[in-house]
Amino acid sequence: MAKALDLSPLKVCLVSAEVTPFAKTGGLGDVTAALARHLHRLGVDVRLFFPFYSITDTGPFELLADDSLRHVPVRFGERELVFSVFDARLPRTDLDVHLIHAPDLYHRPGIYTNDVDEHLRFAFLSRAAIESCQRLDWSPDIFHCNDWHTGLLPLYLKSHYAWDDLFTDSRTVLTIHNVGYQGVFPASAVEGLELGDQASLLDEEDLEAGRLNFLKTGILHADLLTTVSPTHAKEIQTAEYGCGLDRQLRARSDDLVGVLNGVEYEEWDPVDDPLIPFAYSRRELAGKEKNKQALLDELSLPADSQAPVVGVVSRLAEQKGFGLFPEVLPELLAARDLHLVVLGTGEERYEEFFRELESRDPMKVSFTNTFDNALAHRIEAGSDLFLMPSLYEPCGLNQMYSLRYGTVPVVRKVGGLADSVIQYDAETGNGTGFLFEEFSAAALRRALEAALDLYPNPERWQQLMRNGMAKDFSWDRQIRKYVDLYRRRGADEAK
Repeated sequence: MAKALDLSPLKVCLVSAEVTPFAKTGGLGDVTAALARHLHRLGVDVRLFFPFYSITDTGPFELLADDSLRHVPVRFGERELVFSVFDARLPRTDLDVHLIHAPDLYHRPGIYTNDVDEHLRFAFLSRAAIESCQRLDWSPDIFHCNDWHTGLLPLYLKSHYAWDDLFTDSRTVLTIHNVGYQGVFPASAVEGLELGDQASLLDEEDLEAGRLNFLKTGILHADLLTTVSPTHAKEIQTAEYGCGLDRQLRARSDDLVGVLNGVEYEEWDPVDDPLIPFAYSRRELAGKEKNKQALLDELSLPADSQAPVVGVVSRLAEQKGFGLFPEVLPELLAARDLHLVVLGTGEERYEEFFRELESRDPMKVSFTNTFDNALAHRIEAGSDLFLMPSLYEPCGLNQMYSLRYGTVPVVRKVGGLADSVIQYDAETGNGTGFLFEEFSAAALRRALEAALDLYPNPERWQQLMRNGMAKDFSWDRQIRKYVDLYRRRGADEAK
């Protein structure tokens, strides 16, 4: 039995640009919502703040104005901005989360923009969260910041709000979900951000070069840094994966920890997934084959049980390794009896590649060029293999979904993929998937062919499926690592 944690006094303020299901573009929203949900279930006093965008999905949620946080003024230089807070219930909890309503900043066509005040939109997010805590007379033990959007919050606590004893014992944690996105703006943006004399704590090299980097600022000033897998925590300290911040990250190596993201098995489990037509489990796999046939029927592909189905559900971007596909997939489809099922949107060059692939061989390839959560579940349940050859992957969730659904992952040994998929060993029968290290078409081809060569052996293939389905990447396990980090950081800083 896991050791019980003393949680009674722990207070955590989570701040994020995205929260699922209200507003998301990727995994950031999923992870933030999961952190809030599971911290709350453990008894932590967690308050989650995020922007109330005009595109926020509020349809199924009751929004209530927070009377204590109405028309709050926040000054940025000569400009005064005002926000109010609306509360909404986070799904599958009794936790109310806080939407920061500031139409001047957040009523735009999308979550992110190229507008000249983009820096202000997210500097405001950090300050609105702090101002809310002040007016609630609530002193968080931890301000948990997420990605570049909240990178200024640790510095604001040291500068503009240093006078407030309410935050004397507060510590900051910055989670880097994707180091490739850093929030870089012209140095002129510093003027009017209300940093006072502490503007000198910004990176001098950047300022001399005429830029301000939100993420770098957070890395310099947060008390603790985390990223979303142990392997990625090591990778981003190298020039290859650090995206120009490796030097700063190496300097903070003692304060940088990798915690693998968890999976919401309440949503992703074939035993009781309402979005798939047939339930199945590690002990009873019959429903897996039925889901495969249903998927092929849905996508108008021949229902051939002898041919494996290779699934792809992804943002179609260079980071995800799609640059390797043109050298591998056409040749493989011509040489092998298989089906390829792809769901995703992204860069036009990759969308066009899959459209052409489908047009060339519509009896083997299906490409759905949209985001469809229900279809994503059906692809996980109906595929035999899942392909994820990422150039870099901080964590990744689909490979962990695939393991639970008995869909064997073929992935590059990088980041969270390396931490969650174990290479199959034909001699022992151990392992959960197929990995390759070199980022090359040849390496990807070898891994795919190894998987396809094993597929005709039902006994070994089912053992491999069951190996993966037995793995536990639940948030119930991962959230305790965050709580331990919060507590250790607070204890260290108190010494």
